[in-house]
Amino acid sequence: MKKAKINRFVSKYNLAGLVESVKWETKDGDLSTSFISDDKSVLGTVTLSDFGFDNTTFGVYDTTKLVKMLSVLSDDVDFDITKADEKAISLKFKDGSTSVNYMLADLSVIPAVPDLKQLPEFNITINLDDVFINRFIKSKGALPDENNFTFTCKDGNGKIILGHSNINTNRISIDVDCVCDGDVEPISFSANFLKEILVANKEAKDATLKISSQGLAHIAFEVDDYKSDYYLVQIQS
Repeated sequence: MKKAKINRFVSKYNLAGLVESVKWETKDGDLSTSFISDDKSVLGTVTLSDFGFDNTTFGVYDTTKLVKMLSVLSDDVDFDITKADEKAISLKFKDGSTSVNYMLADLSVIPAVPDLKQLPEFNITINLDDVFINRFIKSKGALPDENNFTFTCKDGNGKIILGHSNINTNRISIDVDCVCDGDVEPISFSANFLKEILVANKEAKDATLKISSQGLAHIAFEVDDYKSDYYLVQIQS
């Protein structure tokens, strides 16, 4: 197995260390996880198809530690799950000369992820092309202390703003291609998470950000064997 395949899966939920504790599930050959951030501002799912392993569920408590341990191995690794009494207790990775044993966590210490069965109507659709994705990532780097982004639309002109305020402030405003039901009052979500979501899915050249005025945003990616769904919860200003 290519180590990069696992690292790519991890990066899509770990989001540069913003999400650490998750439950991994292997089922019908796929590897998947559902996750929620500590501040409850983002949740989602990531699936890697054709992973090819027996059905099992286990807890990864410290994802950053797992990534650091994997970094000592070469790109081609053997992967196995150590079990005791049918319970997964560790992940084992091995290249030609080095082995890594990562201890798994009890599922009771992994944060529970709400089941999003009843979603609100998404009345705003924003097309995010390659130009916007790169510009937003650069904008967040230019204003690193701005934790949120704000969407607003007036007379059919939609904007995503970093540094939105009713007073004069440092801000970056990006025009977006959007479809809205009339004018939209400013609504804010985590810029930290959106930036890392876009970075983790940088192989996608475009995406669609859907927003509900009821306070939820959704963005999805499907590239190669990976499918990722993210839900951002409105940040109250």
